[in-house]
Amino acid sequence: MTAPTGTPGSVTALYKVSGMSCGHCEGAVSGEIGEIDGVSSVKAVAATGEVTVVSQAPLAEAAVRAAVDEAGFELVGPA
Repeated sequence: MTAPTGTPGSVTALYKVSGMSCGHCEGAVSGEIGEIDGVSSVKAVAATGEVTVVSQAPLAEAAVRAAVDEAGFELVGPA
């Protein structure tokens, strides 16, 4: 799911990621997604498996999936 944010030119997307269990997991996922061009912030929450991403434009799901895979987790899909 993507939605405009209060900041012009920004989009917020919420993703569901399985396998995160701690702060280290959150950091790994956030770090990999944060490397995608156009991403300005990432917040991963292990307790819920939700990852909130703010970017300049909607992201390709394949790019997010590849970043999550690189971190060692599985993208379940948009939350």
